[in-house]
Amino acid sequence: MTELPRQRPSTPLLDQIDQPAAVRQLPGNDLPLLADQLRRYLLWSVSQSGGHFSAGLGVIELTVALHHVLDLPHDQLIWDVGHQAYPHKVLSGRRDALVQIRQAEGPAPFPSRDESPYDAFGVGHSSTSISAGLGMAIAFGRQTVRPEDVTPRVVCVIGDGAFTAGMAFEAINHAAQTGVDLTVILNDNDMSISPNVGSLATYLDSSHAGELFTALGFSYHGPLDGHDLSQLPQQLDNIIHQPGLHLIHILTRKGKGFTPAEADPVGFHAIAKLEPASTTNAKGPKYSRIFSDWICAMAVQDQRLLAITPAMREGSDLIAFSQQFPERYFDVGIAEQHAVTLAAGMACASAKPVVAIYSTFLQRAYDQLIHDVAIQNLDVLFAIDRAGLVGEDGPTHAGVYDISFLRCIPNMLLLCPSDEAETRAALTTAYHYPGPAAVRYPRGHGPGNLPDHSLPQLPLGQARPLHLGQRIAVLAFGPILHDIKEAALELNCSLADMRFVKPLDAELLERWMQTHEQIVTIEEHAIAGGAGSAVAEHLLNKGYTGRITHLGIEDRYIPHGSAEQQRQWCGLDRLSLKRRLEALLAISE
Repeated sequence: MTELPRQRPSTPLLDQIDQPAAVRQLPGNDLPLLADQLRRYLLWSVSQSGGHFSAGLGVIELTVALHHVLDLPHDQLIWDVGHQAYPHKVLSGRRDALVQIRQAEGPAPFPSRDESPYDAFGVGHSSTSISAGLGMAIAFGRQTVRPEDVTPRVVCVIGDGAFTAGMAFEAINHAAQTGVDLTVILNDNDMSISPNVGSLATYLDSSHAGELFTALGFSYHGPLDGHDLSQLPQQLDNIIHQPGLHLIHILTRKGKGFTPAEADPVGFHAIAKLEPASTTNAKGPKYSRIFSDWICAMAVQDQRLLAITPAMREGSDLIAFSQQFPERYFDVGIAEQHAVTLAAGMACASAKPVVAIYSTFLQRAYDQLIHDVAIQNLDVLFAIDRAGLVGEDGPTHAGVYDISFLRCIPNMLLLCPSDEAETRAALTTAYHYPGPAAVRYPRGHGPGNLPDHSLPQLPLGQARPLHLGQRIAVLAFGPILHDIKEAALELNCSLADMRFVKPLDAELLERWMQTHEQIVTIEEHAIAGGAGSAVAEHLLNKGYTGRITHLGIEDRYIPHGSAEQQRQWCGLDRLSLKRRLEALLAISE
């Protein structure tokens, strides 16, 4: 197929499948037809909703075969890299709901235990499946069962680049000591979001692919054709129901069945929903493009600059850099811990590494950030993308904790720029700071204050006062400034673009605490330990006796939905913020 269908295809066999038991009961010769209808339905449904695309197309036959072989939900099927799981969602009772995936009240973008008993383990980040599956298998083995009870089989489907992460090998290394029954299916499609990198990808293509896993205690099977439903179900059934540790190496093609996705699996990793042809997008560049332009410009100026990404070339927009400076570009695979310590080593040898990483992925390398970079006061810049709420990707990808876990680290410089031009200046400032530094910026587009081609620096630790009013001072961290600015000015509140979380602008805080009876902080981040907490700590230490109010994300996870819906749920949309300021002014009267 070369075009996405705009009308729901006819899928009479698929329409009869409301749970995996129905797939299990199908005769084997019906499985190819089911796979064909599932593929056509997925092509249509994702074109309606947007979302992860080519990974799901590549595992359709595997999904059908597993649902035919396993007794779900008694058996445990764990999907690593959850964007492979759209076909699983269709076959496990969420077919009609899939057109609302990633939308408020619709299915989650990844497997979720809260959503379905058929989702054995919640997923968002990669490379967790073998550890989780091993834990389940150990626990099942310790349970007292009647002789007639059948111990659940545990099957982990890992792939799409997730085998490049050390956590997968930590679990494999441990598994042989446990004596449990566990099946790991390696979905080998040569891809993460970008093409797979490293020697492991080359090794899996060799004739010696099974030797490593055999040496680690697994029985190796494969490689098998992951699209051949004439043989795959029986092959899986024969292996999965044997005792012991098994690794099944399956070859698939990402984007299978949709010609453009097969030719460009990177470009079709995820797609937006189809819009009418007349729809235009007049928005300016995304923040990731601001970063892309900045790092290319800085690399021209400074030959010491090296860029590192943990398998997120496209997401972090290092495409242009990787093409212009290939010898200075390092994609380390899905290995965030290695990425950070690699940067530390580079900095020890007088290079200037820039780690481009999502906020939620930096969480995975926290020990390395503290131990390997900050304690040694090394000159590493972290360009933190997806800071704040991320809309449809939900809580697993929300960048709402990085201020809390970064600002407590000694030697750390932390900036929260409010727009595109400020982001470019913040990156330059942090790059020239002689120690660990981080600049956080959100997903998507900014307010339109585009930078020029210069590389300006901000005065270290200085906020940008925008208005001097009365009674209430509003301190804004990051682009949410633009959501409260109009209300603050209309209500004659003082307003500052704080820019820096660490160091704070102590002079501004101490001046305004003398002239304002209330201080309001605002951030698209968890209130607990966030930028507002830093302000409160400073003011209280200086004896401030006025009211301090923090506007941000309360102590809860924010479900998936549009970015605007998420802000409304948190009270961070413009109308809610204006009402909060009005209420605070009323208290002062």
